[in-house]
Amino acid sequence: MGKHSAAATAVSGGAVLLRQDAPRSAPLAMPLPAARYPGLRYMGSKKRLLPWIYQVLDGLDFETGLDPFTGTACVAYLIKAMGRRVVASDFLNFSSIIGRATVENSRHHLDDKTIEALLSKSSNCDDFIERTFGGVFFTREDLRFLDRLSRNIRQLENPYDQALAYSALFRSCLKRQPRGVFTVSGNGSRYDDGRRDLKLSLEEHFLEQVQVFNASVFDNGHKNRALHSDIFELPRQKVDLVYLDPPYVPRADDNCYIKRYHFLEGLATYWRGQEIMWETRTRKLVKRHRKVHGDRRRHPDSRIAGDPDLAAVAAIVRLEHGVGDLSQPRRPPSSDASESCERQQVLTIARRKCRRHRRTPRP
Repeated sequence: MGKHSAAATAVSGGAVLLRQDAPRSAPLAMPLPAARYPGLRYMGSKKRLLPWIYQVLDGLDFETGLDPFTGTACVAYLIKAMGRRVVASDFLNFSSIIGRATVENSRHHLDDKTIEALLSKSSNCDDFIERTFGGVFFTREDLRFLDRLSRNIRQLENPYDQALAYSALFRSCLKRQPRGVFTVSGNGSRYDDGRRDLKLSLEEHFLEQVQVFNASVFDNGHKNRALHSDIFELPRQKVDLVYLDPPYVPRADDNCYIKRYHFLEGLATYWRGQEIMWETRTRKLVKRHRKVHGDRRRHPDSRIAGDPDLAAVAAIVRLEHGVGDLSQPRRPPSSDASESCERQQVLTIARRKCRRHRRTPRP
């Protein structure tokens, strides 16, 4: 199984169970690109846990990895930075776009000419965002900027240029929005603690984030992929290792990713093909796979995290992988969206028995 930290405990099936509350040795130094990955204020993000996750992955013998609940894509990016081929996927469109910009993209950057085109003004720009979210999120100036920038992003021909621009915009919105969630609407002055993020306009944020995401682009010598897919609909992949980090069990509706990040999900498509709940204050989106009596197909938040066996079957049987990293059901997160319930996290990591081979050099 390779080398592991003191927090590792052998369990049946050749897996290694790691608990964060167990004693740990000092984390290994991560590959530099992973250490510089742009963190997002996202419920359950593993950005703070990357050194610990790297300590585990570094002791496993694998060449290819799959992260089907990629979220902010930071773990998939870590695997990429380790010199492995990786496939990232998420049922949320905006998460898959971030993966396309940072994991799949290996050489495209937003140059000055493209940035200038993104910021250009047009007389035939739609005002859907301003009309729909005026008085709900951001200032009027910010909303007009979102309408204009969204149009200009859609005009870009290169999908990686689009992904980089969208990723910079998503991170800008999370920084600008109080608490980084879109359940907070109206006057956000009560959350204004003097932070710079709340004072910058979205356009100012965007210009900064373009540089941040440009700096995240690198080539690890492999053809990595980022997909937009439910885990049950994923194309079959041949990989050595699967990292499964299912969503939180939505015992309370507040833990739903669609509810917290509906604005980013709508922004990813300019709300085309999305069903808006107009009766809600924040213009939420209708959840997918809503529970039907007698039907096991439910919202992915509940049908995976609440059923470890179902997740294992999905990864190992349906996808025909012999490896799994299965997050156990966990308690709902704290009210602070920037926290990841780090002390509660339990991971199980297993690997497929494969022939020994030379390890790919780290970048």
